[in-house]
Amino acid sequence: MATDRDFVDYVSEQAGLGARLSSRRMFGEYAFYLDGKVVAFACDNSLFVKPSAAAEELAPDLPRRPPYPGAKDYPVADELLDDGEALRRLLLRTAELMPAPKPARPRAKPATTGRKR
Repeated sequence: MATDRDFVDYVSEQAGLGARLSSRRMFGEYAFYLDGKVVAFACDNSLFVKPSAAAEELAPDLPRRPPYPGAKDYPVADELLDDGEALRRLLLRTAELMPAPKPARPRAKPATTGRKR
């Protein structure tokens, strides 16, 4: 079951981070970016936060399960959706611990035939 856009909008609203928190559709689900860093995923209308020391420090009792078949277990932050402040703290701290995104590789220029018309 794919994630509903309404769920993604609800997570963004509850986090209260404005334009700092964005989402992008990926493989039928969504990734959440905070200041350009991936901090969470929305899969099957559940919020999976990237595993890090932030989840261990701020929400150690969150249940864990894989967001998709074959993935490692991620903390599931659904219970924090009703506590915007706790959700915001967790996402901010997770972003602090994530590495900066790698710069995009330049696109290869298409080969030309060298013929002029």
